[in-house]
Amino acid sequence: MKNAPIALFWIAALFLGCNSGDQTPRTSSGTAPSGKKLRVVVTVGMVGDLVRTVGGDRIEVTQICGAGVDPHLYMPTRDDVQDIMESEAVFYCGLMLEGKMADTLEKVSRSKPVFAVTDAIDRGRLMAGEGDESGGSGQSHGDPHVWNDVSMWSECVELIRDELTRLAPEHGDQFAANATAYRAELAKLHAYGIQAIATIPEESRLLITSHDAFNYFGRAYGLDVRGIQGISTESEAGLQQINALVDLLIRRNVKAVFVESSVSPKNVEALIEGAASQGHKVVKGGMLFSDAMGRPGTYEGTYIGMLDHNLTTTTRALGGQADPGGFQGKLSGQTEH
Repeated sequence: MKNAPIALFWIAALFLGCNSGDQTPRTSSGTAPSGKKLRVVVTVGMVGDLVRTVGGDRIEVTQICGAGVDPHLYMPTRDDVQDIMESEAVFYCGLMLEGKMADTLEKVSRSKPVFAVTDAIDRGRLMAGEGDESGGSGQSHGDPHVWNDVSMWSECVELIRDELTRLAPEHGDQFAANATAYRAELAKLHAYGIQAIATIPEESRLLITSHDAFNYFGRAYGLDVRGIQGISTESEAGLQQINALVDLLIRRNVKAVFVESSVSPKNVEALIEGAASQGHKVVKGGMLFSDAMGRPGTYEGTYIGMLDHNLTTTTRALGGQADPGGFQGKLSGQTEH
């Protein structure tokens, strides 16, 4: 019953319709009036940064989930619903990343453009999601953490370019130029990741984190990735899983594991304690950004900065060679331990 006020708000909003007087007026084609910025809502920072970069100064973006917020568990508030109702369009990740927001997004899609950016990605490239038996076309929805492979996430840029152009065709040339420049930068970042991770000694290329958010990261850059929890942070870590990971750390003589910015560190700390009880010292190699980016206004608060941080932190903690400043020399080291 605790979500009843939000549910009642939704019922009222849907019956009143989404073209109420306090919204930005919309033309018959569904676009914002000429000369006004498109008002766009995004769910998570990784999507928001793509949309902001492609849209440039022609759009106004409101982001629902901020730094350190777990999108797997987030429930939209009344303010979120109001922002969505007053927007011209909504962009979200999809693949059930925003599982608790699914009903809200479905309702909104009946009255305005709502886009899952991962619809741009070839389903054959997706990895298995929570409860899926296999990756590819046979899965139920796939692992949503696609942004951890820069080459895959960059495919979403074209979908955003095309949809923004449909909403504001008069700015199509600017959207296209922004998208082309951004994809070029992402290609350089992806190449940096491959080069940096390759410097880690082969036996040490083991990345253990709080939950299974880094499977695409491992596949793209050559790491053996293990999560203490499953793909969703709603899953639980069992003692048997922790013991198995302790054995793996000892067997491969790996001495660093990683916490995540949006997930409790308690399971990682249990893993470190378990290794210590067997005489194997393991430390926190740093904090990685998994389901949320860094603080707004920082380099790590951008998608490129987020991945640069993850690639550089992982490389250095596991014995590889990377400049502390990272891909662009901009890393602050704000979350290293």
